[in-house]
Amino acid sequence: MSETETVVFVVDDDQDIRVSLSRALRMRGYTVEAYDSAQAFLEAYDESRIGCLVLDYGLPGMSGLELQAHINRAGFPLPIIFITGHGGVPESVQAMKGGAVDFLEKPFRQSVLAERIETACRMAVEMTAAAGRRRDIDSRFDRLTAREREIVDFMVGHPGEVTSKEIGRTLDISPRTVDHHRARILEKLELRSVVELIDLAKGLPRGA
Repeated sequence: MSETETVVFVVDDDQDIRVSLSRALRMRGYTVEAYDSAQAFLEAYDESRIGCLVLDYGLPGMSGLELQAHINRAGFPLPIIFITGHGGVPESVQAMKGGAVDFLEKPFRQSVLAERIETACRMAVEMTAAAGRRRDIDSRFDRLTAREREIVDFMVGHPGEVTSKEIGRTLDISPRTVDHHRARILEKLELRSVVELIDLAKGLPRGA
């Protein structure tokens, strides 16, 4: 297991399965939290905690696939392993298209589940780190004024035309004003060069 503390969240409406699965996973050294419904899980979930989700496909109320869709929309860094007693090929295909680590049919071997959990926990650590980097990038770009962001957008979109004269001609401002803005941009973003700026901006989605 990773040295980073991770949590295995188990969501299954069958109490016997929740209890047995939680016990087995704790014996393997995992920290486990179990819930009997998708809603109960969502009410308790804190995305700052790193972990993965072992999710029953056939939940009453909000189904496993609906919970997966909710997690994807929210952008939670939470890899999912589906478990089911009655899922078929269409369901498994939909789950995997949604990014599930695996779709296991009951009964399954505990060793197989443990292997998938190890994979999911590693993914969770990587996803959480990536989300942290993204928040850092967002917070730095939020410091820019509208004009500074306009200059950044131009430089990123036209990496071969980043001199102050070229930028000033396009934006109808003087090269000296561009120089001032460029210096402030690098200072606010804590960067040393335009090359670093372009690399950093690539971490932002289009339209951000």
